[in-house]
Amino acid sequence: MDKKTAARLIDLNRTFYQTFAVQFSATRQRLQPGVQRILDQVSSQESVLDLGCGNGELSKGLFSGGHQGVYIGLDSNPEFLKIAQGNSPQVTSIAFLERDLSDPTWDVDLPLKEFDLILAFAVMHHLPGTALRQQFLEKVKFLLLPSGRFIHSEWQLLNSPRLRKRIQPWGEIGLKSDQVDEGDFLIDWRQGGQGLRYVHVFEAQELASLAKDTGFEIQETFASDGEGGNLGLYQIWKRV
Repeated sequence: MDKKTAARLIDLNRTFYQTFAVQFSATRQRLQPGVQRILDQVSSQESVLDLGCGNGELSKGLFSGGHQGVYIGLDSNPEFLKIAQGNSPQVTSIAFLERDLSDPTWDVDLPLKEFDLILAFAVMHHLPGTALRQQFLEKVKFLLLPSGRFIHSEWQLLNSPRLRKRIQPWGEIGLKSDQVDEGDFLIDWRQGGQGLRYVHVFEAQELASLAKDTGFEIQETFASDGEGGNLGLYQIWKRV
């Protein structure tokens, strides 16, 4: 994928989440089972960097379970961050910052320089192109303590017949299929208006290659979420 196409897809998603922030947040009022499974394993003192923190449901769930460590949530959407601040406990160990994870400077001047745990739930599938994903992962690795864990999930929309019907032709945004990568999809939105967003569906081997190329090893993989329990692919990575 060339940089111009990648920039168009980033802008498409930015516009989508700006337009439908309130409606999207209303559909994310509870933690997915896979996310809860991860939070149940988090030590109360671990420092947590939550990439794409959205409306703050994760931070609320984390601290309601007795978490005491530092938590920093990053998101590019100011409306999400406003909702997140209202959802979360008002304690000094929590901070929310506006950062665009597709921008190469998103990791600059964070309140903490290294983290025990970095989370990216339903985030990396919005980063178009291998080069941008590798750039993102290199920064994650740099911010992770040697003993730390990077835990992420990717949407497996092709496992749902209902979601398959939401796939739209690339011509809807003036692109051709040969301008995007295999596994890239355009998905429509129908709550509170019509919208479109970009999603990449990862294969397990693709994630394995990304991990190897950026200096990670995969510790665990599991499926969770949705009616069939397979709409989210979760992985736990550690630095090599």
